[in-house]
Parts: sequence; C-alpha cells; structure tokens
Amino acid sequence: MKDLVNYSIPAFVLLIAAEVAITAWHKRDHYEAKDSASSITMGIGSVIVGFVGKAFALAAYTLFYQFRLFTIDMAQVWPWVVLFFADDVSYYWFHRISHGSRWFWASHVVHHSSQKYNLSTAVRQTWTGTLTGSFIFWLWLPLLGFSPLAIMTMQSISLLYQFWIHTELINRLPAPIEWVFNTPSHHRVHHGSDLAYLDKNHAGVLIIWDRLFGTFQAEEHRPTYGLTKNVGSYNPVRIAFHEWDEIARDLRHASSFRNAMGYLFGPPGWSHDGSRKTTKQLRVKP
Repeated sequence: MKDLVNYSIPAFVLLIAAEVAITAWHKRDHYEAKDSASSITMGIGSVIVGFVGKAFALAAYTLFYQFRLFTIDMAQVWPWVVLFFADDVSYYWFHRISHGSRWFWASHVVHHSSQKYNLSTAVRQTWTGTLTGSFIFWLWLPLLGFSPLAIMTMQSISLLYQFWIHTELINRLPAPIEWVFNTPSHHRVHHGSDLAYLDKNHAGVLIIWDRLFGTFQAEEHRPTYGLTKNVGSYNPVRIAFHEWDEIARDLRHASSFRNAMGYLFGPPGWSHDGSRKTTKQLRVKP
C-alpha cells in the first residue's frame, strides 16, 4: 500500500523551508528553532511508529470488511465522492472526541503542544494515536463496504489537505471558501488556548460539520497558541508522553474506580475534587 503522506514528505520539507524564508524576510516571529526541531522530530517518530499503527488499523478494517453489508466497486467515481464525505465526518467526530475524552486527548495533545503556528506544527504528530484506537471512528466504513485500502487512501488525502492550513501567512480566503472549507483562519482558532477558542473547529477538510454540530468559532483575534498548561519542554519524548504520564499519576492516586474512569476517559481537565477545570467548567461564569 502506498502511503500518500510519506510520499509527500519532500514537498513538506520544501514548503516549510519556504515559509521559514518568508517569515525571516518579513521579520515575523512565527518560527523558533527549538520548537520547530521538536515538531519535525515528532513527525519523523510518527512516520516510524506509523508503520506499525497503520498495519494494525488495516488489519482491523480488513476484519470488519469481512462482515460488510455491501460490496462497493471503487472503480467508479461516485463511491469516492461518498467516501470523501463519510471519511470527513468520521474525522470530525474523531477529532471532537479527541478533545472531549482524555484517553484520546493524551495522544492528540501532542499536536497542540507547540506555542507557534506554522507548517512545521502540522508535522508535530502523535506517536500513540493509532495504537490506542483512533481507527475505531472509521470502522463503520468497511462494514458499509468500502475497501480498507480505499479508506486509508482517503485518510491520507485528508491529512495532506490539513498540512497547508497550518500557517499565519494566509489571512482569510473568499467568503464562499471560508464557509465550506477548513482554512488557515478556522484552524488557527482550533490551535488557540484562548477560552473562546477552546474545543472549536474540529474540521478536517469541510468546516460545514462544525457549523452543523455547533462547534464553529470564527477567528476574532490572533490566537494564543499552545495549551492552557504548556508542556515547558522541547524534548520529543516528553512531548509525546507527558499526558500519559499525568494520567498514570492520577490513576495511582484515584480513590475509587469511578474516579479512575473519570481520569482515564473523562474530559481533559476533569478532577474528582474540582481542583482542575474542564473547558465546560471554565466557561461557566462564577
């Protein structure tokens, strides 16, 4: 199976280099050497781990495909159109739940850990996502009859699209594009740690899902990038596993099974005694 993302790595490198040159020419602070090095190292690690993770996901899709309701002929055009929308809405819910459940957030937080927003941030990817079950959000697709290879190809196309929106060099695009598609403006909001921006704009390619399901937020000011509590390290290993380490610490001190499940699967920021706050709790005015 050809992985379109891996084949695109040379283009990623060239585009990052071009953005570095442009921002340096215009004397903007979009890049920081240590931060970018961490992001690129995370990307390399993700590619290496991805060989195992994608094989695991492919096995799961293949298993479910054996029980498919239909056999869809991917040699035609219409199945790819349907698969595009099915994949994109699957990504939306995977992404939204990755912000709503700490189990998935522990992997996804890696992508939000940079306090810069540029094309190198796009390659700051998790080492644990597929291994901890992110593929389950797509299992309904092989059951419908989409082939496992077609599903993984469409996932790669979605990830390729999402690379270019990690930039501050593009302001806003024409209104019709901004209304339908995920754009740099929409995704900057998603990476903001400002209270108004938290857990907004989960789109992959189409922003229509956020508009439809009530998670859309327009960009009103330049976001403060990063986390509400930043990692404070450029060490890739620390970045990759810091939330898993925090979860393990909480589980060791959990006083009940219910509390343990809350720390493992509850929303990020949940605590049994209210000592920490979830996004929903932060938004409640005192």
